[in-house]
Amino acid sequence: MDHVWWGLGLLAVTLTTLGLARLARVPLGWLPFTAMLRAVVQLAVIALILRGVLAVPWTVALFVVLMLSTASWTAGGRISEIPRGRVYAVIGVLSGALVSLVLVFALRLVDFETRYVVAVAGIIVGNAMSAATLAGRNFVRDARARRDEVEAWLSLGATPAQAHDDIGREAAREALLPTLDQTRSTGLVTLPGAFVGALFGGASPFAAAQFQLVVLAGIALTMLTTAIVVTRLAGRSPYVFIAPAD
Repeated sequence: MDHVWWGLGLLAVTLTTLGLARLARVPLGWLPFTAMLRAVVQLAVIALILRGVLAVPWTVALFVVLMLSTASWTAGGRISEIPRGRVYAVIGVLSGALVSLVLVFALRLVDFETRYVVAVAGIIVGNAMSAATLAGRNFVRDARARRDEVEAWLSLGATPAQAHDDIGREAAREALLPTLDQTRSTGLVTLPGAFVGALFGGASPFAAAQFQLVVLAGIALTMLTTAIVVTRLAGRSPYVFIAPAD
């Protein structure tokens, strides 16, 4: 009965979101409902998979590969306007995620145990995906808005990478700002998921805070690395390929 009531409550919150969007005429269609439905199905499947992963430690590597593949494919679809955008998304996500994960576990900031690998990798890879998407889309938007500036640099003999340098740096910065703002306000405005999850898991507030700080540091490094890689690679393409259609 408790599960039924929980399900009905979740449905009520989702339908409220859907109703509010329609009342305010925000063009989301059925997306709030379908997104939540998809999340329910996917999390149910992942919960079953994780039972096996946590029971057989070596399978965690396959699970991390699945996360990296899904994140790269999703981000690649979001920045497909950039020539070879899918390839750049793969390189960016892999670079950002692996740099942070290797450092976190090599420095023993988190114990190298199956449950921690899955937890940290899930957070890190998800943020690498977000960084690739945000940085790539910011890059395309700014390159189009500053097309005359880029054309001027190219006409003076600059390489595409030089012509897009400032645009790429600004796109990477913009991709990181929301995350850094959230990091600055942690504990004052928000209680992040890793901290709350660790508390629910029985950790002491101090241990939970340690884990959250490691996660925040890893996220910042991941997103910065991913954003830099994606924008630098995207900047090598001549501007004509990302100009808006006439």
